[in-house]
Amino acid sequence: MKAVQVRKAHDLVTEEIEKPVIVNDDDVLVKVKRVGICGSDMHIYHGTNPLATLPRVIGHEVTGQVEQVGAAVKHLQPGDHVVVEPISYCGTCYACRKGRPNVCLSLSVFGVHEDGGMREYLVLPEKQLHSVSAELPWEETVMAEPYTIGAQAVWRGQVEEGDTVLIQGAGPIGICILKMAKLQGASVMVTDLNEERLAFAKENGADVTVNVQQEDVLARVQDWTDNEGANVVIDAVCLPSTFKLSVDAVCPAGNVVVLGFDEKEAGISQLPITKKEVTITGSRLQTNQFPRVVELLNNGKLTHDGLVTHTFSVNEVQDAFRFVEEHPDQVRKAIITFD
Repeated sequence: MKAVQVRKAHDLVTEEIEKPVIVNDDDVLVKVKRVGICGSDMHIYHGTNPLATLPRVIGHEVTGQVEQVGAAVKHLQPGDHVVVEPISYCGTCYACRKGRPNVCLSLSVFGVHEDGGMREYLVLPEKQLHSVSAELPWEETVMAEPYTIGAQAVWRGQVEEGDTVLIQGAGPIGICILKMAKLQGASVMVTDLNEERLAFAKENGADVTVNVQQEDVLARVQDWTDNEGANVVIDAVCLPSTFKLSVDAVCPAGNVVVLGFDEKEAGISQLPITKKEVTITGSRLQTNQFPRVVELLNNGKLTHDGLVTHTFSVNEVQDAFRFVEEHPDQVRKAIITFD
C-alpha cells in the first residue's frame, strides 16, 4: 500500500509498505479516505518541528472507513465512518490523573512521534476512533481534528456566552477557534494582515475584523469593549509580539490562551499580569473534545464553509506540499484523498 513519508528535511516520498493487520483484540483496521495537511506537517517537512522524529509517515487529520475489527471491539463495525483521535498516553502520570492526557509525560502523537495516517490503511485501538455519520462528506469529517484544536483553545480560555473574545490570526486554526467561540455565544474580534482571510473570518461569524497593518489593535479592542479589554484573548499567530499584545489587550480577570511552540523569549512585564490578575494558559491538542465535535458535525452545526480549499490525490502529494509551500495565502486547508 502507499504511504507518504518525510525521510529528512525537504525529502518527501510516497513509497510502498506492507498493509497493517489487526494484532490486538481491540484493534480496528481503517481504510483511509482523507487526510488534511496541517501546519505541523509542513514544519515536519521543513525539518523545523521540534517534537517530530524522522523518518515519519505524517498526517494526523484523518478520516476513513472501518474495514475490519478485533474480537473485543464493542462500538465499531465494518463500514462505519470514523475520525482519528491522534494521541496515545500512559494513563498514570500526573497529567493523565488530572484528566489532561494531551500533555502526558509519555505522550505520543500520531504522525509526529509515531507513524501517522497519510497512508492507505491504518490500525489503531478502538479508543482512538470516533464514529461519524456516514451521510457526511469526507471533506467535512476530515476537519474534526482541527475543530478539536479550536474547541480546546475555547475551553482553556473558559469562553462563555456573552464574552468578548479576541482571536489573533485568521488562518485555519484561527477560523476553527472562531467557529467554536461563536457556538459558545461569544462576541469575537479577529485580527490578521490578510484582507482575504479577514473577509473569510467575517463570513464565518466574526463580529469585528481588524487588519493589523492598517489599524491599532489595542485601540480597536478598547473601543469595541468600552475600554474594558477583551475577556479572552487567544493567540493563533504565536509570535513573541502577539503574546505580548495578548497580555496588553486582555481585561482584568481575563484569560490569555497561548497555542505556539515558538522557543523565542517574549519580553512580558509582570505588572499587567499581576495588576489585572490575568490567567495565562497553554493549549495543546485536545482533551475530550472529540465527542462534542462529532456531535456538532453530525447535527450539521459545524461545517467547513469553504475552509477546505484544495484537494489532491495521494499521487499528487508532492504537488500538494509544493503548492502549500509556495502559495500559503491561497490555501486555507488542503487535503489528500485516498479513493
